Amino acid sequence: MPPQRCTWAKHPLEIEYHDKEWGVPVRDDKKQFEFLTLESAQAGLSWLTILKRRENYRAAFADFDPEIVANFNPAHVEKLMQDKGIIRNRKKIESTIKNAQAFLAIQKQFGSFCDYIWDFVSGRPIQNQWETTNQVPATTPLSETVAKDLKQRGFSFLGPTTVYAHMQAAGLVNDHLASCFRHAEIHAMG
Repeated sequence: MPPQRCTWAKHPLEIEYHDKEWGVPVRDDKKQFEFLTLESAQAGLSWLTILKRRENYRAAFADFDPEIVANFNPAHVEKLMQDKGIIRNRKKIESTIKNAQAFLAIQKQFGSFCDYIWDFVSGRPIQNQWETTNQVPATTPLSETVAKDLKQRGFSFLGPTTVYAHMQAAGLVNDHLASCFRHAEIHAMG
C-alpha cells in the first residue's frame, strides 16, 4: 500500500517534490532564492506549471545565483521574454532581478538571507497539525508581516499568499497533513 501523503500531490512531479523537498527546512541561501523565484513565478498559476519548467528556470536564471541575476540588464530581460521554457511575464522577470538585488542587500545586512528569514520563526519551524487540506491557510498574520517587510526591503511579486507558500516550501512551517507520512519526518528535522 502506498504511503499516505498530502492530497495536493497527484502528478509524478508533485509527488517527487512533496516527498523529497516540500517542507524540508532550508538553511541554504541559494535554495531560498530558488524557492522565492519559483513561488513568485507561480503567482496566479498552478504549482505543477512551475515544476514542469523548473529546469528551464534554473538555466534562465543562472542556476538561481542571486549575485548573477542581480546584474541582469534590459538585454537579459528581452532574451528571457523570448524563452518559451519559462513564464514570459515581463513584470515577473523584472521582479526576479529586483528581488535578487534586495536578497543581496539582506545578506549584507544580516549575514545571510537564512538568518533573516528564520528569525521570523525564532529559528525553528512552526509545527502545524492540520487534518484536512481545507484547514491549511493561504495566508497567516506571520506571512503578512514577512511580506510587508520584504516589500519594504524592495521585493516585489511576494504578497502574503506567495510568502506563505514559500514558508511552507522552505520548511519555516510544517504544513504536511498530520496523516501524511512526511509530517513526522519533517517534524523530526525541526
